[in-house]
Amino acid sequence: MKNQQQITVSEVQLIYKNKVKASERKKITCSRDAYKIFMDNWNPEIIEFVEEFKILLMNRSNSVLGILEISKGGISGTVTDVRVIFQAAIKGNASGIICAHNHPSSNINPSESDNKITEKIKSAGILLDIQLLDHLIISTEDYFSYADSGTL
Repeated sequence: MKNQQQITVSEVQLIYKNKVKASERKKITCSRDAYKIFMDNWNPEIIEFVEEFKILLMNRSNSVLGILEISKGGISGTVTDVRVIFQAAIKGNASGIICAHNHPSSNINPSESDNKITEKIKSAGILLDIQLLDHLIISTEDYFSYADSGTL
């Protein structure tokens, strides 16, 4: 009889716990609603200092399930890993997401790299059936919405 070795494998569990009652969740009806939530959850002391990328996790009725910081970078950019976005969306039981990042320069016009990451997130979302509802570029005074501009 051959010597059989037991193989130990880590167990992975997916757990979803929502501490906010459905009736108390903020509903997003327009890009301005999303902008307000992002701004309420952005550190005003660093919004014009470093670039950050955050997401809102949304359910089918466009109510906010949660907010998550995906990355924090330097003055001119941050690395946004699409896999991390969708890990959070799947674990958070999201049907859709709204992304936002700031430009420390306060220039809210999208760059070519902004357009590329938006398309990459949108494509991944289609594959996973998690819709990219919008991507905002924010500053302390204003924002750009891919959905409002018709480029999403």
